Amino acid sequence: MKHLIEFKKVYFTYEPEVADPPHALKGIDLQVEKGEFLAIVGPNGSGKSTLARHFNGLLLPSAGEVLIHHFSTSKSTAEQMTEIRKRVGMVFQNPDNQLISSIVEEDVAFGPENLGVPPKEIRRRVNRALAALNIFRYRRESICHLSEGQKQLVAIAGVLAMKPDCIVLDEPTALLDPFSRKQVLENLQKLNREEGIAVVFITHFMSEAVHFDRVVVMDRGEIIGDGPPTKIYSQSELIRGAGLDMPVPARLAAGLTEKGFPLNPGILRVEELVNSLCQLRSKI
Repeated sequence: MKHLIEFKKVYFTYEPEVADPPHALKGIDLQVEKGEFLAIVGPNGSGKSTLARHFNGLLLPSAGEVLIHHFSTSKSTAEQMTEIRKRVGMVFQNPDNQLISSIVEEDVAFGPENLGVPPKEIRRRVNRALAALNIFRYRRESICHLSEGQKQLVAIAGVLAMKPDCIVLDEPTALLDPFSRKQVLENLQKLNREEGIAVVFITHFMSEAVHFDRVVVMDRGEIIGDGPPTKIYSQSELIRGAGLDMPVPARLAAGLTEKGFPLNPGILRVEELVNSLCQLRSKI
């Protein structure tokens, strides 16, 4: 079975002209399957944003290969690269750098228009993308009147309207308040579950990664962990060694367990901690 996206021993340097240059990516092997819900975490300088830009050919490997469906990003023609970028959409940290038009629905229509999609189909895609992200009511609003969280949802809608197989988001919540971060995450989860779109979410917030089905941990240009959240977060030495923080509920649960409270194993979220404490209380 072919992977949706595959990295094969990918190396990348920003200084190719230097002898023995430092590498931002070092031998990355990674596969993304259709419909995956994947978080990539790592501290600043770990290479996660560099990795993100390889998913649709914004950066090309210095060595190794990135395959999107059956296209190699480093060997593709201009026409094939257009196909790659139709299949894999990118959303960046600051939505203001990605939004083109002043009105919401016009901005969401921009991508499909550039692809030559017929007007009736553009309208259908725009309405569907806005509805899928619960922002249809803002379709005629001026973008400058939206909150940062709403702007980020508009940026995601613009990618969604191009009907990609995968959306890659590079720290899309870094500039958002907690409510907006929650809003973006909930809508991404809905997109993944209802539309079957693969989501690759780059973040340094470990508390966000617990909501994903699979977590990849990066440090110094390498992948040092890959698995479901319960597996990754049980490796506290790996997390601390990468300079990352465990989610607060996990830290509290670990501290209480050390003090003799028999809590459920694998607690990562607030609701899991509350439920475990309630179960414990009912037994007292």
